[in-house]
Amino acid sequence: MTPQPPGNRDKDAGRWSDLGRPPLNAAALRRALVRPDGLWTGLDVVPATGSTNTDLAARAAKGEAEGAILVAEEQSAGRGRLDRAWSAPPRSGLFFSVFLTPRVPMERWGWLPLLAGVATATALSRTAGVDTALKWPNDLLVPVDGQERKTGGILAERAGSGVVVGIGLNVSLTAEELPVPTAGSLALAGAQNTDRDPLLRAVLRSLEQWYGRWQDADGDPVRSRLQETYAAGCATLGRSVRAELPGDQEITGEAVAIDGDGRLVLATADGVQQPVGAGDIIHLRPADGS
Repeated sequence: MTPQPPGNRDKDAGRWSDLGRPPLNAAALRRALVRPDGLWTGLDVVPATGSTNTDLAARAAKGEAEGAILVAEEQSAGRGRLDRAWSAPPRSGLFFSVFLTPRVPMERWGWLPLLAGVATATALSRTAGVDTALKWPNDLLVPVDGQERKTGGILAERAGSGVVVGIGLNVSLTAEELPVPTAGSLALAGAQNTDRDPLLRAVLRSLEQWYGRWQDADGDPVRSRLQETYAAGCATLGRSVRAELPGDQEITGEAVAIDGDGRLVLATADGVQQPVGAGDIIHLRPADGS
């Protein structure tokens, strides 16, 4: 074996400093995902960045092609909805963004974060063997010690000629590493597989399939079966919830449906069915009423 220069040895030592959390194999991911006839046109893996959404949005503003994927081994300024911070130890999760330019009526673009949720939950349930539920509008929940815990989130933002969709997933975080007690990870949920390479491939393939089906239906959530699939996997429906809305307003009621625009419909105590298009949703009781 040819001896490596000290600089290369130091670089490799850094990449493999945690043997339980090996780095992603960018070349293998490209071979598996980037195809001439497929959605994904390029894939980059960076050691660390502030936010993959911010970085990819900047590229989109300069004319990035649809299908670009940006993955970070670590994010220092990851964001969730309402500008909440999202952080995790290096290589402990999946932090990535994709750029999409939907060829459907713009009024249906609001379904994209829900579509990403369905695609991700489907992939994780199949590949990791973990029952993954959706909390409207963009959280991914897994069972940990009998309780629902947030293990992932989705953030969609307009950028350039399309939308950047960011997905963050806690994969191997231990209980001591959780940012807040209500968080979870695939490992803590008893996942059969916490190898990030096949997990990322599964999520991106599922996203490609759902995005293609949705576009083939011209963005129609009924014809694409997106609306019914989201509702079937949504842990928010059937619960009493509090919706904290912009402008310091709030509504309390039972979550009864996802409407044709992807909004959550609440049945309030005064008999009104109120659609909610944006806000923070607090689950007040389990879906079974216990």
